[in-house]
Amino acid sequence: MADSNIRYNYVIGDVQGCFEALKSLLKEIKFDPDQDFIWFAGDLVARGENSLGALRFIKKLVDRGVAATVLGNHDLTLLACARGLKELKEKDNTRDVIDAIDSDDLIDWLRKQPLCLFPNEHTILTHAGIPCLWSAEQTAALAKEIEAVIAHDDFAVVDAFLAEMYGTEPDLWSDDLQGNARLRCITNYLTRMRLTNAEGRMEFCFKDSLDDPMPEGFQPWFDFESKAAKTHQIIFGHWAGLQGKTITPQIQNVDGGCVWGNQLIAYRLEDKELFKVDNPVMSSSS
Repeated sequence: MADSNIRYNYVIGDVQGCFEALKSLLKEIKFDPDQDFIWFAGDLVARGENSLGALRFIKKLVDRGVAATVLGNHDLTLLACARGLKELKEKDNTRDVIDAIDSDDLIDWLRKQPLCLFPNEHTILTHAGIPCLWSAEQTAALAKEIEAVIAHDDFAVVDAFLAEMYGTEPDLWSDDLQGNARLRCITNYLTRMRLTNAEGRMEFCFKDSLDDPMPEGFQPWFDFESKAAKTHQIIFGHWAGLQGKTITPQIQNVDGGCVWGNQLIAYRLEDKELFKVDNPVMSSSS
């Protein structure tokens, strides 16, 4: 049971524009912005009922200093669409963000958010996880390479990356990678990864649950011995099929698949308790 005199830290999984569920979850955890802190696992927008409302609300929390977020693949897609570099898919309900009167402010704020955070000295948060190849320190350093590009003052630099961000190659990390190939590989690991093989090569088609058949030679990234997990607890979202599963004491998923009519999850760092609320609004695109 929460002590009203203790400052709690909660990691919230993929909101995906499910604003009503987010408000419900904050009531469930009795979130007190005067003392508590929220860490969002990315994918703030996309296929829920109110991406604009959710994004505005989360931005206010971050600007107030009571929340922080990493970027997910859907957030990056919104950036590319807002810059006119990718065609907006109908099922991505983010047209309201792009057309909003405060769109420029929202997009500018979003592109300046990180891809990796340390909620405390023992915990690391990214959207999709961390490949077995990288330590926590290396993950943070590589994330900063992406952050520096998308937050760059020169939009020619930003657009050059966003235009080349999509693709499945290279699918294996090498320290020798350079240019957009290097940036794309880092981005894929931090925002799109689910399965890898033993050497860390990514597979991009599988999106199902752990009980479903997987491509030969590939397993969930967290099945392999992790450098980062030796020093930090890894918290991630992205994989709705995991339903907020505790993989090991050192690896925790927080994506409850809310946008698909399931649950939005908050994970309390102080005692590792999970809080879940049902999505009160079924996404029409699910």
